[in-house]
Amino acid sequence: MALETWLIKVKKTLSYSLDSARVAPPLKSKLVMKKSSVGVLAFEVAGIMSKILHLWESLSDENTARFRSESICLEGVRKIVSNDDVFLLGLVCAEMFENLRIIAKSVSSVSKKCQDTSLGCFDRLFDEFANSGNDPHRWLMGSKELTSKIKEMERFVTITATLHREMDELVGLENGLQKSLHSKDHDAGIKEQKIIDFRQKILWQRQEVKYLKEKSLWCRSFDTVTKLLARSIFTVLARIKLVFGVGHGHGYNTSSLPRSLSTSALVYPFENSNLFPLVSGPLAKYPPNTHEARGFFVSNSKILKPPSTTLGAAALALHYANVIIVMEKMIKSPQLVGADARDDLYSMLPDSIRFLLRARLKGVGFSASDPVLAAEWRDALQKVLKWLSPLAHNMTKWQSERSFEQQNSVLKTNVLLLQTLYFANQEKTEAAITELLVGLNYIWRFEREMHAKSMFQNRNEFLISQGSC
Repeated sequence: MALETWLIKVKKTLSYSLDSARVAPPLKSKLVMKKSSVGVLAFEVAGIMSKILHLWESLSDENTARFRSESICLEGVRKIVSNDDVFLLGLVCAEMFENLRIIAKSVSSVSKKCQDTSLGCFDRLFDEFANSGNDPHRWLMGSKELTSKIKEMERFVTITATLHREMDELVGLENGLQKSLHSKDHDAGIKEQKIIDFRQKILWQRQEVKYLKEKSLWCRSFDTVTKLLARSIFTVLARIKLVFGVGHGHGYNTSSLPRSLSTSALVYPFENSNLFPLVSGPLAKYPPNTHEARGFFVSNSKILKPPSTTLGAAALALHYANVIIVMEKMIKSPQLVGADARDDLYSMLPDSIRFLLRARLKGVGFSASDPVLAAEWRDALQKVLKWLSPLAHNMTKWQSERSFEQQNSVLKTNVLLLQTLYFANQEKTEAAITELLVGLNYIWRFEREMHAKSMFQNRNEFLISQGSC
């Protein structure tokens, strides 16, 4: 009897705990939250940290060496963008600064929630540091400290990403419980067991979410998080200036930054590297240090403004990238291209290319039956695509990663703007596209004539075979 009474008490206790799991208030109220904690903004902050880590990684010795050995040496870049190393490296440097400025803008919005007044003025202090190297709060980090902070941010990003997945799973379990509660299952025993299972899983999942919130950015204060972001951004800015030789002697000490003897020399191997920002674009008009008075990032953004002769200025870079990619597919399989596909491609062409195409095709006969000429065209098209296609694909990658929908996502590639069609000369690019169109026109007609000839021969052979029967 005593055993039965004890079992009844255990059953009631278990039932009560499961009911509590179902009707428990939101977990946030149970957590020991710091004052002004980040909370749900943890996911946005983790995205900012990811971008800082990505930008820092792109400034490693190995990656910066690629700027000179690979990035600015792409055949397409040399053909239709520029073959001036100083100008191209200036674009790389300017894009690095611009990427950092955009990240800093996100940090500035977070800093407004800080109680520390110095952190609340992050945007002003960041501009001062960029312009003059003034660092009153000593946010610039040294090598050892930076290494530990990078590991800390990597850990925060990983745990916060795990938290996001576990919270999604919790929502899925809670939805499953609601469906089970309202289901019309004829077997009451099975329905009750499902409900008990869901409640138990929810209880465990909530404990997991609580643990991850305490370990992730969720429960950190805005001051703690913003200071980590601010110091990292100051250090990344100093690293960019160090790597590209920009503004040495502006007052802050870069000797503590991690660097190898090869870094600056590989990217900009000239004796007077202080001239770098003054020889790569609009800044060349101004005497040394004038750009500080104008605002470092204001002057830097002018370097990224495409000249009037480029596709970027004409707002045609992405459109031409899509045209090239469509043609690439057609050239690979011309026998599969129908009349409708040709019409669709032609409708994508602006008037300037249509004019060039009509001029090139004027006087061309209707016959395309020369296999030698067809082979020569195929070879010529492949040579053009070899250097033009990478720029087109890079353009679509660059644009998709920076679209509005992807702004909070982490960049997955190291595609630079100069490796796209953005700074490509419009006249040269249109000439290359026209060449592809002329060649595609010939091999398309050649494939159709060869197919028609084959069909005619097969028909004659069939008729002959039928007659011989």
